[in-house]
Amino acid sequence: MTGMTGSTLTAARTAFQAIDEAMALIDAEGTVVGWTQSAQQLVGYQAAEVVGRSAALLLAAAEDRAKASAFSETGGSPRRWSGVTRVRHRDGHGIDLRLGVQSLIGPGRRARWVVTATEHATVPSRVADGSVTASLPVSLRLPDNLPLGVVIRDTGLRCTWVNDTQGFKDGIPLEQRLGRTLSEAAPGTEAETLEGLMRQVLESGVPATKVEYRPFATARVRAERTLVASYFRLDDAHGRALGVCVVSVDVTDSRRARERLAILGEASTRIGTTLDVMRTGQELADLAVPSLADFVAVDLAESVPLGEEPLPRLGPEGRDISAFRRAGLASVRQEVPESLFARGEQVSVPPASPVNDVLRSGKSHFEPMPGTAPGTWVSRQPPARVRKIHDHRMHSFMIVPIHARGAVLGVAQFVRAGDSPPFERDDLLLAEELVSWAALCLDNARQYARERAAALTLQRHLLPHRATGGSAADVAWRYLPADDHHGVGGDWFDVIPLPGARVALVVGDVVGHGINAAAGMGRLRTAVRTLADMDLPPDELLAHLDDLVIRHLAEDANPLDPAGATMAATCLYAVYDPVTRHCTMARAGHPPPAIVDPHGGVTFADLPPGAPLGLGLVAFESVEMELPEASVLALYTDGLVETRDQDIDVGMDRLGTALARAGRPLEEMCASAVDALPARAPSDDVTLLLARTRSLGPGQAATWRLPADPAVVSHARALATRQLAEWELEHLAESTELIVCELVTNAIRHGSGTIGLRLIRHEALTCEVSDAGNSRPRLRHPRTTEENGRGLLLVSQLSHRWGTRCTPDGKLIWAEQQLTPGP
Repeated sequence: MTGMTGSTLTAARTAFQAIDEAMALIDAEGTVVGWTQSAQQLVGYQAAEVVGRSAALLLAAAEDRAKASAFSETGGSPRRWSGVTRVRHRDGHGIDLRLGVQSLIGPGRRARWVVTATEHATVPSRVADGSVTASLPVSLRLPDNLPLGVVIRDTGLRCTWVNDTQGFKDGIPLEQRLGRTLSEAAPGTEAETLEGLMRQVLESGVPATKVEYRPFATARVRAERTLVASYFRLDDAHGRALGVCVVSVDVTDSRRARERLAILGEASTRIGTTLDVMRTGQELADLAVPSLADFVAVDLAESVPLGEEPLPRLGPEGRDISAFRRAGLASVRQEVPESLFARGEQVSVPPASPVNDVLRSGKSHFEPMPGTAPGTWVSRQPPARVRKIHDHRMHSFMIVPIHARGAVLGVAQFVRAGDSPPFERDDLLLAEELVSWAALCLDNARQYARERAAALTLQRHLLPHRATGGSAADVAWRYLPADDHHGVGGDWFDVIPLPGARVALVVGDVVGHGINAAAGMGRLRTAVRTLADMDLPPDELLAHLDDLVIRHLAEDANPLDPAGATMAATCLYAVYDPVTRHCTMARAGHPPPAIVDPHGGVTFADLPPGAPLGLGLVAFESVEMELPEASVLALYTDGLVETRDQDIDVGMDRLGTALARAGRPLEEMCASAVDALPARAPSDDVTLLLARTRSLGPGQAATWRLPADPAVVSHARALATRQLAEWELEHLAESTELIVCELVTNAIRHGSGTIGLRLIRHEALTCEVSDAGNSRPRLRHPRTTEENGRGLLLVSQLSHRWGTRCTPDGKLIWAEQQLTPGP
């Protein structure tokens, strides 16, 4: 195929109409011999209306038509140009198009032309080869290059026409290409494969599109490129094959851009999946290999995993800096042989390392092809490091600082080795983007680690360390903080000794995680202890606690953000009396306690649920029940029984199964309940408090009912003295007689109904006097001239402590003495 004659019009039309570009093929005489569908859409002319006619007729201005005709008559020098000119649309109006023109060189270096068009006009380009362009339309100028490479081959697949852009793309010189097949011009497997594809196109007539291939003569190409070609058969007017038209486009930059965008998209899902800084460093390394580098090491300042301040400054000049720990390590080779340090090991930085410059300047170090001659930084590395560089042919380096909010968190080192191409500036931009994302995740994790450590410290300081149930119960507990991702919650528990050998058991949960939840827990725990000292019934205690939370929320509220101050909490409060074996409980939106009887049967107490604290919606109700001795009360938070994928009823059944065996030690029961949790780390705090009840029998408590008659005072004293003698506590007889005398006398004077007297011997000696009156006694400090008001003052001086509480039938006053005299 040596020329474009009338027989080739159909061939050109067939090939060019299949190309998805606004293109025209023009012969040496300026006649249109090829026209694409996209060109028809752009200017309105169908191929049959323009093919075979002068291309100059499409120009709107007569001056441009004349100059274009003169240009074709002079042989078409120069070979490449582009510019903006007005073209006549089929409907008659003119449109401004940017035209790009490239010559096709054939035998004898005769020229043909490929013209591309787009609606987007740009600033005219400069002359590419310095040729005179007086014959061109005034608006046309030459570009450096045009994007399409075009080759036309005959039926023997020999190159008959080619534009010089194709040579820039695949690296084959013009003199090596013309008259030869591709395998002759560039011997090799890939050329043979493409020739086989061209033969299929010749035989079938079916175009082959989007075929990728690499340049054949890479020494003539700037860097490793990716080309995409489309192959079309050229037919004559009778449908006989005349050859193949190949149109190639360099997609390297667009492909790399897409690949970089894909990598950055992956970074948002693969880096920072947890709040573990060491894992985040490894995720950065794993993502960058092999998509960006052959070897990556991520080193973090020692303080970062601990949530402490990052690097304050470098070490003294001339000394190694031992302030890093290797957090991430990845390589295309197994076992990462390039690294001197294993993941998790401390990393020392020699003075000659460019890492020091990166840390000082805060800017990346980019060295695509570092020298190894004496005096370069590579030659001044420790011998072991130099051997690694040479043995693994490491030849291209990028070191990027990891910094956030002005603080250096570490460095990331990217290396290419072996036959991999050197890094380019675009690679550095990608590395910096990846490191910036990782730095944000690391900074969040560092801040979280600091907050978590503070919250854990606060919570552990506030939780009981040596809780004891005294004579009322044996206790055991477990507390597991939430996993690293969700943070420390607001769980708390407490065991509070109460007068009369009783004990209060408390479990609560402040909704939320982090330092705020821990601080809220501390406030509620302190409030519960204060209210417990007032010896309030459980329902009244929760009501006071609810009021306190509402008051705190009102005090903390921001007028500009009324919804900002929030604190929701649940609580369960139980009081057990070992003398009566009665347990009184109330709850505020908290899960009900489990009760394990002495035979191992498990039930969950039927308590009114109540509303969470801070809402003030409903009144709280107490429920009293009698528990057999050696029963086990299990108080817990929802983290023990509730998971994201299981209903709370399933968790309660699991807890009941774990507790349902008689006679086991409390520690073993705690372990069974916690071990029954799902294997993954809990998303909420887990708290469990177990209490095995005791009872005080007749040998430890004595109770009498007395009439409200002044004559019974001496009888009450005698009863107390006799009981102390049985308990061998005669050394407390005198003080006890005076306490009984004062309390019984006050009950007779200020109370009503019969009087109750009870002595309890447990870890202390407690004297209780009850009556049906509602007035609470008040300690007074009478003047020396007053005759009355000294009874409670005397009681307070004789006892270790004393107090009063309400009962369902009235009130009770108690006084407690130590069994052995104090020092």
